[in-house]
Parts: sequence; structure tokens; C-alpha cells
Amino acid sequence: MRIYEELFIAKPDAPDEEVDQFVEQLRTHLIAHGATVDKIDKWGKRRLAYRVDKYREGSYVLLQFTAGAETVKELERRLRVSDLVIKFLTVRIDETLKRLEKRKKDRDKRAAKRAVAAPQGAPAPLQPGAPSMEAPASPAMPGAPGMPKES
Repeated sequence: MRIYEELFIAKPDAPDEEVDQFVEQLRTHLIAHGATVDKIDKWGKRRLAYRVDKYREGSYVLLQFTAGAETVKELERRLRVSDLVIKFLTVRIDETLKRLEKRKKDRDKRAAKRAVAAPQGAPAPLQPGAPSMEAPASPAMPGAPGMPKES
């Protein structure tokens, strides 16, 4: 079982009830085949990046679900043969989620090391524009770049 996102674009002239009914059919199909539907997100009508068939806009719908490969194949087949769907895209996101979770753990480890490495009594680093507590720099040697030469 893997996590997938399915984004499909329905025809803009299709009534909302028809799109909702189609989404419900897909949801019941997924559940009947042992998948779990995590999220159904209807984005509404949006302009397409390029003309598809004769359409310049479409109704976007995003489904996030957990399913096996055979279930996804059947879902894609249903989207392909449907007259309502202009385009669709299926993306497996479980590996991306794992990668993001690993990055978060690494980031938390580094933050914990930084917190332990800085002693409690150490002065905090200065903010940009804050007055400096350091001693003024010693005068430059004569003849140094940018300084007038003594004769």
C-alpha cells in the first residue's frame, strides 16, 4: 500500500453535480478495493496553461489516497475512458513524505546539538546594527593601503 495523489481536470461546462457524482463514484471504487481516501479537494474552475482539445479552463479535483498498484491502474483506466475528464495525473508521494520526514529529523538533531553546544553563560551573538562590545581597532600602520604615507 502506497500513498498517491490524483489530480484530474474535468470539463468546465459540466455541472457541479455531475463532477461531485463522478468524484463520489471514484471514492466508492477506491474504498471497495481496499484503499483509504485521505483527502478530496475541489479547487474549482481555473484557467489551463495551454488549450486542451477546445477548452481553455477546467474544474480541478485533487484526491489523496492510500492504495495498491492494481487499484491505481483501474482508477487511471476509469479516468481515461470518462468523457468528463480532460486530463489527469497520478503521483506517488509516499517516498517524498519519507524524505521530508527524514529532513525534519536531521534538522531537529542539528538544532538540538546547537542548543547543547552553546554554553548557558556565553554571550549571545550580536544582531546586525547593534553596538559592538569589542575594543576599537588599533591605528593602521603608515603606508598601509588606504592610509596616507608619512614623509
